[in-house]
Parts: sequence; structure tokens; C-alpha cells
Amino acid sequence: MILFDQLIFGPIHSRRLGLSLGVNLLPTDAKICSFDCIYCECGFNTTMQESPIPSRLQVRDALETKLKEMKAVGQIPDVITFAGNGEPTLHKDFEGIIDDTMELRNLYCPTAKVSVLSNSTRIHKPHVFRALNKVDNNILKFDSAIDRTMKLMDRPVGNHINVAWFIDQLKRFDGRLIIQTMFLRGVVEGETIDNTTDTELEAWLNALEEIKPKQVMIYSLDREAPTQDLQKISPEELNVIAEKARLRGFDVAVA
Repeated sequence: MILFDQLIFGPIHSRRLGLSLGVNLLPTDAKICSFDCIYCECGFNTTMQESPIPSRLQVRDALETKLKEMKAVGQIPDVITFAGNGEPTLHKDFEGIIDDTMELRNLYCPTAKVSVLSNSTRIHKPHVFRALNKVDNNILKFDSAIDRTMKLMDRPVGNHINVAWFIDQLKRFDGRLIIQTMFLRGVVEGETIDNTTDTELEAWLNALEEIKPKQVMIYSLDREAPTQDLQKISPEELNVIAEKARLRGFDVAVA
């Protein structure tokens, strides 16, 4: 388990986003998420939580302090990224925090983008939907268009979550979203998993045609996963998958 031990972390060089200043809206000593992904670098969900969830004011103050420091030394982030120890949209003041962040971005680093990495499980909530429509990069997870694969990979906590539900909710953004997909293969709970097969890719591409994202980000394992027996997909294979999506008219980034 690799947890982010600060509210504001970095900046770090993201392979997808550039120089990224991270924001963690969850405790620094626990992983809290509405997914329990087999590949998450933060490990599986935990029950420990000694440090509090930061308040909206704490997030604003910490972010403003860091942006002032960076501006003073001429270090401007390419992006302010909401990620951290679980699902950022779980924070009860998520929309207000996004409003504060956009204001601070405009004040201290107007060229920076504001990005949210979300697992898509709370986009049916009106305040989450509104907030994600305000950011520059609304990056939403969609790992498989086949229910069994999605549930093996992502292990959603909510019983209401299935692929059809995801597609319906993602379509509501009318293309104002970036789809992010993790590709891998391995063995999970005694079952072979591989979301790069022809059947998987055809279902995924058909789903993308319904969702109509402005961009698709695809990637594979980069750090140690909490589940053993998972295999990284090679850059060559990812490029083949990317080309299939480009032939359908999608802008695809490979990380």
C-alpha cells in the first residue's frame, strides 16, 4: 500500500498529465473508495482512519499556500489533479472545493488545467455531476464493457453498479469527459481476466461510440499492485488497441 501522506502532494511528473500538483481529499492514513480495484497502487480499501477528512477550508488554505510557494520560485504546474487515497468525489464538499480550486487556479496559475481522476461511481449525484462539468479534465474510469470483467477488475462497493448503468451515466456528459481504461491480464479469484481480447475490445469500442468522449486514455500497470498474478500490457499492444480506437474516430493517448 502506497498512501499519499499529505493533503497537497507533489508536484510530480505524471505520465498522462505533465507536471501535476496533487490534491488528496481523503485521510492520509487510509484508503477509502467506492471501488476496491485489484490493481490500485494505494492497495485495498482499509477500515483504519485516524486522521480526519480535510475540510473545504483546509483544502483551500493548503492549496493556496502551495501555489504561492510554487509561483514564487517560477514553478507553474501543468495541472492540479484530484486523486489521492481513494475516490475524491466521496468528499461531501466536493463541488465547493472544485469552485475554490478553479478560483485559485485563475489567480495563481491560469495556464494550469484542473483535472479530476474519478472512478465514475458517483456521477449520478447532482453536485458531483455539476462539479465535474466545471473542470478542464473530467477523467472518468471505464475499464470494461463486460460486467464480469468490470466487477473482477474494479470490485465496486455499490450493488447498483453495472456496465449498462455506467454507460447511461457517462452519456449524460454529452462528450465533456475523458475515458480512462486500464488494460491488464491475469488471474483473479481463480478466474482468468484479460480485457484485451477481441470480444472485450469490441464491446469497449461499441460502448465508447455510445459515450462519445472527447479523449480516451489507455494505460497498463506501472507500479506494484495489491493483487498478484497480474500482467502488464506492453506498449506495443497498447498502441495496437489505441489504433483500433482511432479508426473509430477517437483521440487516444497511450501512457
